[in-house]
Amino acid sequence: MRMHMRRFTRLTNGFSKKVDNHMNAVSLHFMYYNFAKIHKTLRVTPAMEAGISDHVWSIEEIVRLVPEPVAKKRGSYKKK
Repeated sequence: MRMHMRRFTRLTNGFSKKVDNHMNAVSLHFMYYNFAKIHKTLRVTPAMEAGISDHVWSIEEIVRLVPEPVAKKRGSYKKK
């Protein structure tokens, strides 16, 4: 995992400042690793080998799984 993500290498400024951001980055990494990356030894993705998926996922398919953010309602403007 260290070889693929700067967040886990030592002496780097690519760390996550919030736990949610870290969790999302790790989740995306493992989703790509298991569903989109063809491994040389398996000749398929790990998800296909396990019978979870029947095709190699594209990056677009993975991105479509991420829910769109909901806009928050702005508060009223208070003049100073």
